[in-house]
Amino acid sequence: MEPSLNVMGGVLQPCSKDPVTGFYRNGCCDTGPEDAGSHTVCVIVTAEFLAMSAYLGNDLSTPRPEFRFPGLKPGDRWCLCAARFMQAAQELAAPKVVLEATHAAALDILPLELLRAHAVADPQG
Repeated sequence: MEPSLNVMGGVLQPCSKDPVTGFYRNGCCDTGPEDAGSHTVCVIVTAEFLAMSAYLGNDLSTPRPEFRFPGLKPGDRWCLCAARFMQAAQELAAPKVVLEATHAAALDILPLELLRAHAVADPQG
């Protein structure tokens, strides 16, 4: 099986193992046909983004052990739905993006220029 590619054309890098992220919970923003939400954008969440997401009905801060979800805090890295990233950008609450860990499939929904505009300078960030 060939490795997944990131939006820069290189091999997709891991997003986060703590908390474990990704549609497949493998630490990477891999995607496939069953991932209808395109959980492809590796972000570093901010308090502003978490507040916006909760306001829109998707509380990402509260732990949900039944889904093996620890709850996110500012600074955590997470594979975000591409459409939710677009919405956050439109609301001026977009989190920082780790381009090397963002799956190339995100480009089906988001322009590379938008991702670059929110890219973090230091991927360990």
